[in-house]
Amino acid sequence: MRTSRTLAVALCAVALTATAACGKDGTPGATAASSGAAAPKLPSYTVKTDVKIDSAVLAEARKRGQLIIGAKADQPNLGWEDVASGDRSGFDIEIAKMIAADLGFTPQQIKWQTLVSSQREPAIAKGQIDLYVGTYSINDERKKSVSFAGPYYIAGQDLLVKADNTSITGPESTSGKNVCTATGSTSIKNIQQYNPKVTQFDTYSACVEKLLSNEVDAVTTDDAILKGYASKYAPKLKVVGKPFTKENYGVGLNKDDKALRDAISDALKAHEDNGDWKKAYDATLGASGSPAPDVPALERY
Repeated sequence: MRTSRTLAVALCAVALTATAACGKDGTPGATAASSGAAAPKLPSYTVKTDVKIDSAVLAEARKRGQLIIGAKADQPNLGWEDVASGDRSGFDIEIAKMIAADLGFTPQQIKWQTLVSSQREPAIAKGQIDLYVGTYSINDERKKSVSFAGPYYIAGQDLLVKADNTSITGPESTSGKNVCTATGSTSIKNIQQYNPKVTQFDTYSACVEKLLSNEVDAVTTDDAILKGYASKYAPKLKVVGKPFTKENYGVGLNKDDKALRDAISDALKAHEDNGDWKKAYDATLGASGSPAPDVPALERY
């Protein structure tokens, strides 16, 4: 009996050790090392010195010793803020850091300003921020009040639903459904043509909370944003995977500051060409499992 009991304990210990070493992906026990694959690393950016750009906005930023960048804080893998530490992460955050480095600012000299979609144009026009990087779609209406550098990424509007939802298969099946999106986003007009009931909140995270609690049927915005939430709340949510628009993400800035716009475009091009753009994507949005798309051509004007 004593021998049998000892053997049983030993086998149990072996089983526990194997279980700890072979955690499922996405569980606390799973690591890149245990899966045999190292997570992609973020690139680092060399901060330029003696930057000469004839920009009033940039001159004021140098004077204060900070570059004020507007961003989102609730979009996983895109624009995310760790509430406890205050650290920012995501693809948009990396794009902003690339630009800041080429304008002569270190990451420590960036002052992040969280803005919801409806606040973007007023904040830029009033000079409350120096530039904005946060899933900001370039369109002619917005160009009436702000300027854009880019695009640096092309997304498409899609739908986020519960994983077991089989009734919503695309925008045409949202008629009569309760679809949530952010106030001030282009997503509202794009989805309204399909006759759903549209619920609006200041943030997409609020919409996702309502989806998880079954208070809305779907959340709609750009697929890049939705992939982040689907990854964060896997396996509860899924992206339908039927994009129905084309969204060109750009960097928003003062409408009359051509010198700064050209400098930002130059920075984007340089970091796209040297591989930083791809590395940043792989370490952020690439976590969703979607490979990096082609780098979009810049639209200079």
